[in-house]
Amino acid sequence: MKKTIIILAIIITILSINKEEKVIIPKDSIRFRVVANSNQKEDQELKKKIVLNLKNNISELNFKRKDIQDSRNKIKQELPTFEQIVKNTLMEEDKEETYQINYGKNYFPQKEYRGVIYEEGEYESLVITLGKGEGDNFWCVLFPPLCLLEVEEEDSKNIEYTSFIKEVVDKYF
Repeated sequence: MKKTIIILAIIITILSINKEEKVIIPKDSIRFRVVANSNQKEDQELKKKIVLNLKNNISELNFKRKDIQDSRNKIKQELPTFEQIVKNTLMEEDKEETYQINYGKNYFPQKEYRGVIYEEGEYESLVITLGKGEGDNFWCVLFPPLCLLEVEEEDSKNIEYTSFIKEVVDKYF
């Protein structure tokens, strides 16, 4: 009987540890997207540098806004700053890439992220498009704050999570 209870407790622990949290983007949200010119390595690196250089401003928007209208006002106020950061990054990288910054309703293709499918459609968003905008993109949600700028999705695919308890169970059962 004790062995059964212990095994059941271990299984419940394993299931709770390995359960992946699904994040649903609410209807009242503001998305953020930086679209690379192409999928060539150089264009993808440039996209990453722009996201990194925007990090402090995005983090301020992300964590200090209390309601959606407050976020909208702050984004509109910060548009010239975002443009200057993009310009400076292009100059630092010696790139003559064209770009477009648009805050408003923008098209987003269907996306699956962490087991949740986000439907394609027009969404309130801040979108920075580099060149032709035909490459992979960085995206997150500014409001409510769901941006994690340190790790991009493609980098997170290579992370392997392990559980000591699961390893013990696999080894002995």
